[in-house]
Amino acid sequence: MNRLSTRNWGTRAIASIALALTLVVAPVATGVAIAQDAAAPAADAPVMTDPAAPAADAAAPAEAAPIADAEMAEVENPYGLKAMWEHGDYISKGTLFILVVMSMGTWYILFTKILDQAKLFRQAKAVDSDFWKAPTLQEGLDKLDRGNQFRALIEKGLGAAQHHEGRLTDQIDAPEWIANNLQRESDTIQNRLQGGLAFLATVGSTAPFVGLFGTVWGIYHALIAIGVAGQASIDKVAGPVGEALIMTAIGLAVAVPAVLGYNWLVRRNKAAAFIVQNFTTDYASYLVQSRAATARSH
Repeated sequence: MNRLSTRNWGTRAIASIALALTLVVAPVATGVAIAQDAAAPAADAPVMTDPAAPAADAAAPAEAAPIADAEMAEVENPYGLKAMWEHGDYISKGTLFILVVMSMGTWYILFTKILDQAKLFRQAKAVDSDFWKAPTLQEGLDKLDRGNQFRALIEKGLGAAQHHEGRLTDQIDAPEWIANNLQRESDTIQNRLQGGLAFLATVGSTAPFVGLFGTVWGIYHALIAIGVAGQASIDKVAGPVGEALIMTAIGLAVAVPAVLGYNWLVRRNKAAAFIVQNFTTDYASYLVQSRAATARSH
């Protein structure tokens, strides 16, 4: 019995050890196998890369290309004003030069006439506030500046009133002689204000036609380019047609300020002429009455 019990106990001990080893080794082996199975497809599968990287690399030249094209188009634009001047013939350049001269003359006249009119209006206010309120004619004359145009008118009338006798002008009545001298000086002032308006009227009426001539000349070049090329491709006609459109735009840009400036200056000249004429009439009446009073006193 003892020998049998010992044998059974040994058998159970061996079985227990084997079971323990099985419980320990089996999970490890299973984990290794699972790791190997998971690694095998990863090794066989193709290597995946970031899809944004190639796109970014490919997009970089695509973005740089339009910038380069834009720079080339800006530098080598065959349809601009600079290209028209460089590649145009003498007629195109002459037409453009005439329009530029017209524009410069228009703006110069506009600015100078506005300054002259404003100066005359200031001088008229000085006459109302200083001359007419003076106690005597000489004191009122002394209050006016040397450059005042009404001062020249006053001196002209005063000279006509004082130097009427002793010449052929004795055959003319003194009031009429004084009025005529004042009217001539008044006309001189008004004619000075009218200076340059004829140029504005000429520019306003002719500048569109000068630009139209440049347009016709550009279209003529476009037709020649079509005839030489044998086909109406856009690259053959874009330059001459662009030149024609530029000429039309420049002609209108020159004519419109000239017409508007002419109408505005004419309206202001009428107001200035009205002021000068009223002063001339009042001053002539004063001189005639003063002369008559002097003659009665003697």
